[in-house]
Amino acid sequence: MLGGRGFSSFERSRVTKKILMVGAGLSGSVIGRKLAEAGHDVTIIDERNHIAGNCHTERDAGSGVMMHVYGPHIFHTDDQEVWNYVNSFEEFVPFVNRVKTTSGGSVYLLPINLHTINQFFGKVLRPDEAREFIETLADRSIEEPKTFEEQALRFVGRDLYEAFLKGYTVKQWGCEPKDLPASILKRLPVRFNYDDNYFFHRFQGMPRHGYTHMVEKILRHERITLMLNRRFRHSDAPAFDHIFYSGPLDGYFEYELGRLGYRTLDFELFRYDGDYQGCAVMNYADVDVPYTRITEHKHFSPWETHEQSVCYREYSRSCGAQDIPYYPIRMAEEKSLLGRYIDRAARESNVTFVGRLGTYRYLDMDVTIREALDTAERYLRHLDAGSKMEPFCAKV
Repeated sequence: MLGGRGFSSFERSRVTKKILMVGAGLSGSVIGRKLAEAGHDVTIIDERNHIAGNCHTERDAGSGVMMHVYGPHIFHTDDQEVWNYVNSFEEFVPFVNRVKTTSGGSVYLLPINLHTINQFFGKVLRPDEAREFIETLADRSIEEPKTFEEQALRFVGRDLYEAFLKGYTVKQWGCEPKDLPASILKRLPVRFNYDDNYFFHRFQGMPRHGYTHMVEKILRHERITLMLNRRFRHSDAPAFDHIFYSGPLDGYFEYELGRLGYRTLDFELFRYDGDYQGCAVMNYADVDVPYTRITEHKHFSPWETHEQSVCYREYSRSCGAQDIPYYPIRMAEEKSLLGRYIDRAARESNVTFVGRLGTYRYLDMDVTIREALDTAERYLRHLDAGSKMEPFCAKV
């Protein structure tokens, strides 16, 4: 049992409910904390031996570098309330993600910006000139792009597409860009200035002591009981008034209708005496390089000094039954299967599916926290109204 603060008279006036959170990541921790603060008894279980899910961080024993164990997580948001929330548990130090990419033997800036364009084409263009130049390269015959490839050709033309987007996309998703929806490319803007900040959001930072330290503080409440190395069993349900499930949606139903498609990541850890690449993230756009990127983790904590480096080579592949799911594929076949699982979920009583896995969507951390806060508040309102909680925290 983890200790925490007391309760207001309003919180004490509510009838205490017994809540089960499946998963000790951001969704389960944030919902659990909010319900515990409202006076309910919360049990959080996780099948792993640690908290914080895929944003789990820990110190490397040899170098002292703070490692993002399941790949780097950079916090960025425009949501003032979410930013205030995470900073109430952990100090977030300003951090700007400046990604580089290696293509054809040269290093360029990402996202594609004015520097990238001038360097790649050997020009010295002003913003308006670059915009006009790229428009001459774009395939204007594509009026309504339907695929990733069409979107890229319409926005940047074939040369930039093949140099920076095609090979990386093939490796990341395991299929040709012409088979992916155009919506994926909307996450990769083209800028006609020298701004190489990977994100647009006004709040960007890294937790000074790591995400796991932050989640540990969120869970520090006297009404929260945490159990690790503990899988969810349907026989657990009768002991609780409500379940919030952040595991895989198809896993809840024991994959009876089939498995939803995911991409997973393999990490090849290596160490280096000194500074290996001079930046946190180096993408590799060429398809003949088997990994998608190399991350150097000491650069995610630039306020610290470390002589040694810990790096990951990342490889993307299809997710198997024993793998950790990272990116939902959400192609036509998966969406059809998802609809069938949603129909099954809608018939469940006193279960709400939350988070990236529970709703089968790619969610940034700030969106995950926002939905968790809103879901907890919605549950409390349903309790006050004596009504039933819907199965999903957001539209799937």
